Amino acid sequence: MKLTIKEIAQVLGISGIVDEREISSVEFDSRKIAKNGLFVPLPGTRDGHDFVSAAKENGAIATLWQKEKANVPSDLVVLPVEDVTQAFQIIAQYYKQKIAPKTVAITGSNGKTTTKDMTASVLAQKYRTYKTQGNYNNDLGVPYTMLHMPDDTEVLILEMGMDHAGEIHFLSQLGQPDVAAITLIGEAHLENLGSRKNIAKAKMEIVDGLAQDGALFVPADEPLLTDLIAPISQEVQTFGLGQGDLQAEIVNETSESTEFEINDASFIIPVLGGYNVKNALIAYGIGCYFGLSMEQIKNGLAQVELTKNRTQWLQAKNGAKLLSDVYNANPTAMRLVLESFGRLTLPGRRIAVLADMLELGPDSSAMHASMAEAIVGLYDFVYLYGEQMQALANRLTELNVPHAYFIPAQRQAFLEQVQKEIQSTDSVILKGSNGMQLSELVALLTE
Repeated sequence: MKLTIKEIAQVLGISGIVDEREISSVEFDSRKIAKNGLFVPLPGTRDGHDFVSAAKENGAIATLWQKEKANVPSDLVVLPVEDVTQAFQIIAQYYKQKIAPKTVAITGSNGKTTTKDMTASVLAQKYRTYKTQGNYNNDLGVPYTMLHMPDDTEVLILEMGMDHAGEIHFLSQLGQPDVAAITLIGEAHLENLGSRKNIAKAKMEIVDGLAQDGALFVPADEPLLTDLIAPISQEVQTFGLGQGDLQAEIVNETSESTEFEINDASFIIPVLGGYNVKNALIAYGIGCYFGLSMEQIKNGLAQVELTKNRTQWLQAKNGAKLLSDVYNANPTAMRLVLESFGRLTLPGRRIAVLADMLELGPDSSAMHASMAEAIVGLYDFVYLYGEQMQALANRLTELNVPHAYFIPAQRQAFLEQVQKEIQSTDSVILKGSNGMQLSELVALLTE
């Protein structure tokens, strides 16, 4: 990072700061501060201002400071601001403008992290690329990503998440992308947004900061976006399986990879699922937009490494095959992964371990019950965890599906039963919302 304390003060409109020392990094976690760092004491359950001493001990030389806060530290350069969070975002936007990378923004109800990983892997074949780390995709995570890109970054890839309308608008204005993509419109956050139509409108806010000469990639099979993209001035490219401007045809699926063709050219991604081919089409389209060769795009897709807990194959301690997809869940995503897993040729019993999908609103029970269509005839055992899974359990009973076990809220009983039942030759898919903490079960099975 090449920002001086004086430069940051000037960006924030603070006069009288003449310190020319260079800041090495910007952190809001005092434990991550390194030598010559700037500390950002964010408000929250634990006020970040209470940790300024710890930040100093770990190497901070300067700190932002909310003006109304008392006990101003005297052993650091203090940058007084009206709002620490807003100041953090202003610094991030300034730093991005200074580095001036081409910027890609990716949002969607499902697949945005996988698409980010694929796009980064493709563009890294030609450009120095930096992407959102983990799930840093909100009003703190996006500026954090911007501030942590190396100063030689040529392309920045920002994942943008949301819970409510207006959030993507803010992130798009902050990130000012040159290219944007919407992976799909699902049912995530229906509780807050009320309908898929409102979700589509909220996702389309990604064009609010999009360059006028930029490009937007959207799914060809989503009619809710048709009227929304009609008035925009930027280039729009649609993608899909057998439809759209960018089309792919799946050739072969295995547990470890999916092969597909685009215009008779063959591609392989090291991940299962036809739905992931749609994500790969976005990366392909963005690669073409940035002038990569077909060989570079092929190599980038073949070499992609996905963020942890996104369709990640693991091996249990006893030898069972596990597909961990436990970071998040909505009906579209759960149905797709259940169907893909169900089509695979796998050893032993096929087992689904499913937990509640959260924030679905008043139609949650019906949406959970609808997962039965992707289970009947494909799975030998099903374990359902969480109160919302009652609806799916009832539906499976109606359909006379054997070996479907419902454990509503007894967490320890659920963990113990699944651990006890899984055999060394089984193949197991685990899927649920992050709040249901299926990652704990994954850890117990593998560690």
